[in-house]
Amino acid sequence: MRSIAATATIEPVPLELTTPVKYIKRIGDRVAANLAERGVETVEDLLYHLPFRYEDRLHPKPLSGYHPGDMASLVGEVRGTVLLRTRSAPIFEMTVGIKPPPADSEAAMSGLLRPPPAVLETVKCMWFHGTYLRDKFRPGQMIALYGKLEGSRSGNALNAVPGATQFKMIQPTFEILPDASATGEDAEFTMLEMGRIVPVYESLGGKTPWGAKLTSRWLRRVMWTVFRELTESDTKADETLPQALRQRLGLPGRMEALQALHFPPAGTPITELMSARTPAHRRLIFEEFWYLELGLELKRRKLRTRAGTAFLTDEKVREALKQVLPFKPTSAQKRVLGEIVTDMRASRPMRRLLQGDVGSGKTIVALQAALVAIENGYQAAMMAPTEILATQHYLSARKLLADAISPHTGRPYRVALLTGSLDERAKRDVRGRIFRGETDLAIGTHALVEEKVDFENLGLVIVDEQHRFGVQQRFKLMRKPGANGVATEPDVLVMTATPIPRTLALTVYGDLEVSIIDELPPGRTPIVTRRMPEERSSEVWNFVRKQIVAGRQAYIVYPVIEGEKDDQPELDFAQDSSESVSQQVSESAALPKKQKNGKKASSARKSADRVKLRSATEMFDELSSGALSGMKLGLLHGRMSADDKEVTMARFKRGEIDVLISTTVIEVGVDVPNATVMVIEHAERFGLAQMHQLRGRVGRGAAKSYCVLLTGSSVSPEAEQRLDAMVRTQNGFELAEFDLEQRGPGEFFGTRQTGLPEFHVASLARDREFLELAKSEAAHFVEAPDPNIPRAEIEAVWARLKQQWQRRYGLVEA
Repeated sequence: MRSIAATATIEPVPLELTTPVKYIKRIGDRVAANLAERGVETVEDLLYHLPFRYEDRLHPKPLSGYHPGDMASLVGEVRGTVLLRTRSAPIFEMTVGIKPPPADSEAAMSGLLRPPPAVLETVKCMWFHGTYLRDKFRPGQMIALYGKLEGSRSGNALNAVPGATQFKMIQPTFEILPDASATGEDAEFTMLEMGRIVPVYESLGGKTPWGAKLTSRWLRRVMWTVFRELTESDTKADETLPQALRQRLGLPGRMEALQALHFPPAGTPITELMSARTPAHRRLIFEEFWYLELGLELKRRKLRTRAGTAFLTDEKVREALKQVLPFKPTSAQKRVLGEIVTDMRASRPMRRLLQGDVGSGKTIVALQAALVAIENGYQAAMMAPTEILATQHYLSARKLLADAISPHTGRPYRVALLTGSLDERAKRDVRGRIFRGETDLAIGTHALVEEKVDFENLGLVIVDEQHRFGVQQRFKLMRKPGANGVATEPDVLVMTATPIPRTLALTVYGDLEVSIIDELPPGRTPIVTRRMPEERSSEVWNFVRKQIVAGRQAYIVYPVIEGEKDDQPELDFAQDSSESVSQQVSESAALPKKQKNGKKASSARKSADRVKLRSATEMFDELSSGALSGMKLGLLHGRMSADDKEVTMARFKRGEIDVLISTTVIEVGVDVPNATVMVIEHAERFGLAQMHQLRGRVGRGAAKSYCVLLTGSSVSPEAEQRLDAMVRTQNGFELAEFDLEQRGPGEFFGTRQTGLPEFHVASLARDREFLELAKSEAAHFVEAPDPNIPRAEIEAVWARLKQQWQRRYGLVEA
């Protein structure tokens, strides 16, 4: 390791938290330069690279305590190895003996031990393309294994007692344990690997040629060295939480917590470590959330001091609102519109999040808010994340405002669409009309935040599906300069197509007030949701035909337009990946070339699977001449022009089309009360939010409606959970919480957006109670700090917030 770290070229210096990592033993200039690319520049940064799991090597669970399918952490002895040559690839096989626990141990006393103590249990480990492991092991070595246990059909393994091998592991991660008789420095580090709870880290080496050497063992030794030197130099780490706050909440100090997470003291329950519920975890989780909520609280308070537009709501405004109501609003819509209008009347800028389930009528409310601004002589802008959604909003707005006359100006409302696919001449024309004030409502995609787009008098910004935008884009649109060059401060209304879990509403949207439409329009009926395998598709088509004969209409949705090309991959098109594989990659050494080629083969197989997907265009032809022949079928997809889409949808609404075969272009903004059947083909390929959106296209009339989820032959465990959730409930808020729990916040948003907090310890999916506590404590700290907190500690909190958290999230300054 010395040749890599080049420690001999660096003079040792006393370690402090601000010390560059190159001065840590075993690191040096070369490794430090690469660690900096991963955000690790100082000793403090390194200490926050926390273990992602732990292995109990003091009281390991006996092999007989596991079941097939379990993820197991085992410690055993190498009994024998063999390299098997097969037609497809060489397989390296190793037999590991797992010693049973002592007869008086808790595991043995609880009756878990099978076979009897006299028999050494064994596990067979197999690595495909494992030639590179041939000389790595020798009999008698102690080894730690982690991987998924599978049943062993033969019951036998190399150098094992017949019948003693009940399990095998495919491609487990491993760590060869040090010799217990080691001396010198190695003897000191032996205690880090054996006879204790051992931390396991994600590699910091990346794909560098030497990155595989920065293993968990290397990190454990580096961390141990750091804590030892910090203790010897009596370095006093800055405490980041006020002492009175820590004592009141029963939280340990920062360095105490960090050391307990890297090297858990004896007696720490392994279950608490794995579930992040130790006192050390609780302290660091609270700290991360508390500083985040402090920043958001400051933003909210700072906003209240800004000058905005105080819109008037006179008789002309009320007359304009009545023109766009196609039905009697629900009490929830009235309440939410009242909250929005109250904000718009105020002299400070509105910042509000509008939530509601599918079909609750959010778009109508947002359009009414736009009319309030327009009737006051201002412009409104609506931004959607994709051209499809922007076009849907444009068509909906144009339809709702088609016969409306502005009481303020006496002329029709002027609506414009600006998207990236328009030719340059058309863009220039739309931008010019926006700048000259000849457009009342501008609807578009990210093209609206380009520098070339200036508004004459922007009063309201509506952002649909905000979680697909970065927060910086939202601020950029808010600050558009007017014709006089002065940056305006418009009101902002954020809409989400599906509900946002509360933890995300408190973080990503923490600077916004929240309005919730918790009521569906009257007459809506529950939708019957069923899952069907593709082999029974003929039954589904017969059911669709019966519904058409009864005078109803149907949608059939496909994930792709034609061939293997995705229609709109940015819309939640689900691509499941094996969680265990990602864990193995993060822990294991760099793969040899042959194994990497295996990865390419896997990608090729995935590509082949995609080609087999049934597409909208192909199935339009097949169903027209087959199962649905004689029915009036229509085709709708994202490559059609806006005019062609509008014509097709108009024909479907008029009943001139019985069955609309489509891609996800109908996900939002389509309302046909007579449509009672939604068939989603390859439902396992769709995200949960998207399936919920598609289901929301039916059930809009009084007739009973149905959603059929047709699935292919191969469905991943994650997809099974999504499909089960769809069948189980129609509650969008419940589905959103499940979606967040299953995928995590980054994947929940579909893309990793700018401004989505990245925490070291905290989890938005797991730690809601800590987030609620942190929000409450942050509000108290800003409003009236505890008198027991010294002024110096309060100033230290504000200094840390400004220096560290603004740099990471940009949350202090709006």
